[in-house]
Amino acid sequence: MAMPAVHFVLLVIFPAAMAYAAASDLLTQTLSNRLTVGLALVFVVFAVVAGMDWQTFGLHLVAGAAVLAIGFTCFAMGWVGGGDAKLAATIALWVGLHGALEFVLLASLFGGALTLLLLAFRRNVVPVFVIRQPWVQRLHQEGAGVPYGIALAAAGIAVYPHTVLLQMAGS
Repeated sequence: MAMPAVHFVLLVIFPAAMAYAAASDLLTQTLSNRLTVGLALVFVVFAVVAGMDWQTFGLHLVAGAAVLAIGFTCFAMGWVGGGDAKLAATIALWVGLHGALEFVLLASLFGGALTLLLLAFRRNVVPVFVIRQPWVQRLHQEGAGVPYGIALAAAGIAVYPHTVLLQMAGS
């Protein structure tokens, strides 16, 4: 039996967007507003197509809004970038209130591991042929930021299989 198109798209679109976000943040240290806004709009469309009820939809909105408020507070304190705050909120929208705590916990753990790896990378000499790449130079600079979108994307992908939206699409 062939997989309906909506199921296929639900299985592919979010992980593909997370892979793009992680690669973009690694290579350019930017996260596109188009990506976060587009992903939020795609969530709304798929929530409707999958038949999500209003209460569940509202809980997903609450999760996204709560993470956005926390993210912008962290941004105002200088702890995270604005793109990270927006991406985290969009991921929370997709994983919903039931997945948000796991997402935030995993993002913190992955982010801590990423930070430690970058600190170790910055303390070591990097071969000349590697350091010629502008994105590698940027990552190697002392005091440079951490491409936290990688940790956010990894956490989002880890939580995504357990989401209400995927469960609805599978039934």
